[in-house]
Amino acid sequence: MKGLTESTLDGWFKKTVELPQPLYEVLKQEVFSCDHVRADETTVPVINREKHKADKEYLWMVRSVMEKPVIFHYDKGSRAGAVIESLANQHHFKGYLQCDGFAGYETAFKTNPDVRPVNCLAHIRRHFEQALDENREMAGHGLTRIQHVYQIEHGCNEAGLSYGERKMKRQELARPILEAMKAWMETEGIKYSPNSQAGKAITYAYTRWDNMMRCLEDGRLLWDNNLAENVIRPITPGRKNYLFRGNHEAAVNMSVICSLLATCKAHDVNPRDYLNDIIARMPYHKKATHEELLNLLPHKWKLQHPESVLTRQTAESGN
Repeated sequence: MKGLTESTLDGWFKKTVELPQPLYEVLKQEVFSCDHVRADETTVPVINREKHKADKEYLWMVRSVMEKPVIFHYDKGSRAGAVIESLANQHHFKGYLQCDGFAGYETAFKTNPDVRPVNCLAHIRRHFEQALDENREMAGHGLTRIQHVYQIEHGCNEAGLSYGERKMKRQELARPILEAMKAWMETEGIKYSPNSQAGKAITYAYTRWDNMMRCLEDGRLLWDNNLAENVIRPITPGRKNYLFRGNHEAAVNMSVICSLLATCKAHDVNPRDYLNDIIARMPYHKKATHEELLNLLPHKWKLQHPESVLTRQTAESGN
């Protein structure tokens, strides 16, 4: 008996992945309908058949913070700020976009008052840590001030403050620290070569400081972008397991499945149960309304399938 050919398996997979494509489009709308999202990007190897090798391409991730749906987005492997700009504009996004210090975000939304980038204090801290060996006094001063901000935040967590109360506490305690550190960088930065670790740390921090300080405006915002990095982290072992995607179409297909799986994980939904159900049902939803498709997304679907909601212990053991 002859085994299945690679082309046959590829054809089956392609047809299967096409089924949840309408759900993916609705999921994108759901993410950008919120006023607070986090974004990040990571690399994926994709075969370039003309060069006969795998190119390092980019996969974007956007997550709605409060409602927790997640999308991955692939646009010919591009990391240009125009990719996230196009996504936001297409879905008329208005609100806070938390991100790392990648300049593409600033370029994308520099002239768009509806999108307010919020930079990551943890990334700023990393640059000061890298300067410790070169200039312990300067780097230590910056790290101490940043530590004070995190200590204030820890106190807010311990006290169980509401978002409004957290905003007030940040305004009272964190704002003076951050404003003083900005003034310190304005005088300290001119002492160092732009090519030194000290100069790089201050330049990186200062050029992102105002965006980072937007955390003072809203108690929902966090000082770092770790939640986005946690969502995108599973892609890393994936690179080692599947080694590469065969072409751009395969990378797009991967983004559809990863979006649904990440949203399942965010809402403690058993991914096997979910995919088995929706793949079986989608052929009968070719003319489904937006509302019908919305109810098939993981965070809505689980309301009708409580037996497929994972307990915290089960979810953690499966990670």
